[in-house]
Amino acid sequence: MKIDKGAYVAVSYSLCLESGEKVEETAEGDPLCFVYGIGRMMPGLEKGLLGLEEGNTARFTVEPEDAYGVPRDELVREFPRKVFPDDVQLNEGDRLQAMSQQGPMVFEVKRVTDDKVLCDFNHPLAGERLVFDLEVREVRPSTPEDIEAMDRCGHGASCDCDDEEDDCGGCC
Repeated sequence: MKIDKGAYVAVSYSLCLESGEKVEETAEGDPLCFVYGIGRMMPGLEKGLLGLEEGNTARFTVEPEDAYGVPRDELVREFPRKVFPDDVQLNEGDRLQAMSQQGPMVFEVKRVTDDKVLCDFNHPLAGERLVFDLEVREVRPSTPEDIEAMDRCGHGASCDCDDEEDDCGGCC
């Protein structure tokens, strides 16, 4: 079966920046599992997988627009230092998490002064060209349970985490 809309897909991959720096990879025996074409995966990853079959390997580059986007100026904001707890040590380059009305948001501290903190809410890989090396481990028709599991946590049907915030560690 070829990968196309609605297929259940499991892939093992290594993700690098264009410079060759490895960003992440799946653990042995713990592939990334998802239902293709339902809007839960990076568009560039899905484009690179279209038409592949179980056992195929591929290497492809994903442009920023099809990955985490280009950095957006409006996502870099300055806040008064006093909005941060006094016991929080703030250093340039730190990645911290804050709660917003939409849930947790991760940001990078870009600059700290006595009274202001410049924070960047862009994804850390925004603006990067990404290189995937992957192997397709499984392709099959998806089931309603696969789609329900993707809606629940994003990890696929074999996930048993019951975590609606998608932070159970890729357990499929």
